[in-house]
Amino acid sequence: MSATAPTSQTVTDAIAMTEVEAEVFDRAFTATTQPCPWPKAYGGDMVAQALVAASLTVTDGKAMHSMHSYFMRPVDIGAEVRYEVEVLRDGRGYSTRQVRGFQNGKPVYVCLASFAAGEASGSFGTTAPTDVPGPETLPTSAAYLEGRTGGTMTDESRAYWSGGRSFDMRHVPGPIYLDVEGGNTPHQAVWVRPYDALREVPGLTDAQRDAAALAYVCDYTILEPAMRVLGVAWADEGLVTASLDHAMWFHRPVVMDDWLLYAQEALSVKDGRGSAVGRFFTTDGVLVATVVQEGMLRVAGAGA
Repeated sequence: MSATAPTSQTVTDAIAMTEVEAEVFDRAFTATTQPCPWPKAYGGDMVAQALVAASLTVTDGKAMHSMHSYFMRPVDIGAEVRYEVEVLRDGRGYSTRQVRGFQNGKPVYVCLASFAAGEASGSFGTTAPTDVPGPETLPTSAAYLEGRTGGTMTDESRAYWSGGRSFDMRHVPGPIYLDVEGGNTPHQAVWVRPYDALREVPGLTDAQRDAAALAYVCDYTILEPAMRVLGVAWADEGLVTASLDHAMWFHRPVVMDDWLLYAQEALSVKDGRGSAVGRFFTTDGVLVATVVQEGMLRVAGAGA
């Protein structure tokens, strides 16, 4: 990663789609996975790209309210993924799509997505945590990592964690890049905000772009509560992680121009897998989205 000022362009580059001739389903689009310092592409690329591909086939104003994903194979970095979209149903109130991602001739990702027209109803949202320090009181990832070394962290991974992920992320308790701060608690919170204003993405409304950006960022830290329980940091020798499946519900429209609080909790760790739930709240405590994810957690020397 370069030493230039952090930018949110990575996420908008990730969700830029090109329509191509469909080979399997009804519509097809390609997108390119973004650079990262690991052997495989970041899972949030696929979630956000599939969200956009599905959204581009819904033309009657409905908005995505849920998507359910499986990550089937590792995906190459900086390479095209072709997303085939099947139009399963278009009803008056709801529309449903299947999206399947292909790379190197094999399926690598699959999801079902549902879109809703919306209707009048009552309103309720679970409450946000009240004991979380504000983001401006917390160090940036770059400030936290400055002068620190250890484990498997390289100059490239330091740069990526510090400013290469499109979003400023500030942890409560501290990050788990090199050490697990705050004890082996199953809870954490992460304030997230784009480094700068999100750029326009051709073919997308601002609402579609912002929903995709939220889907993109949610995968970076959702397994961290499960890692905290185990006392495992990202730079620990022998750690191997991978997203297995993912579900996301969009409760309310989100505008990605301010801080969001991502409150997370580990649900289970067993048999080399960790599960966690995360909820996104605005700065005034409004719930906008919920994420549940299970991932592979291979830890050197771990017992039962």
